Amino acid sequence: MPITLLIADEFEVMRAGLKSIVAGSGIKVVAEASTGKEAVRLTTKHKPDVALLGVRMPEVDGLTALGHIKLELPDQPVLMFSSFDDLAHIARAVALGASGWISSTTTREQLLAAIHTAATGESTWTRHELRRIGGAQITPPQMDGTDISLTLREVDVLSGIVRGLTNKEIAQTMSLSYETIKEHVQHILQKICVADRTQAAVWAVRKGLV
Repeated sequence: MPITLLIADEFEVMRAGLKSIVAGSGIKVVAEASTGKEAVRLTTKHKPDVALLGVRMPEVDGLTALGHIKLELPDQPVLMFSSFDDLAHIARAVALGASGWISSTTTREQLLAAIHTAATGESTWTRHELRRIGGAQITPPQMDGTDISLTLREVDVLSGIVRGLTNKEIAQTMSLSYETIKEHVQHILQKICVADRTQAAVWAVRKGLV
């Protein structure tokens, strides 16, 4: 029996390239999606052995789609792929239950191996990847507390952090100054007792704030 695969990416050329890579390998592409929303719908419909999602997609980004898929199908293997090696995105993928991360430097053999591994329900995360975000997975003393109060504006800033936006990009999105956003970020880190933006992103995902 072939391994069934769903491929989701904004660009048709990328989907075509991935289909070409898996062709003749015992992996059958059963569905394609060009948006995160479509990826959720088709994964829920087809329940492929593995869903391969791009991080950047319109309507709903790939990581948000991953979260929705895991809510509907907790045991669904999902591999994320991106040409951007963003630590916050990788940490969020781990926190949301992705089976692994495929980067632009991944070889064909590594991609096929990752799909086969994920199809068995196993994780493909390497020690190197987990070691890089190890600090973000450590639970600070107050991380599980229920008395942490963030303002609505701080929640909006935290949402930008989870999406991997820089302070400048968050400032542009919220029509605020860079210095104001920088101050909000510092307050957020202090309030939730974490050391950096990656830990803050993981905390927000675990708390279901974004």
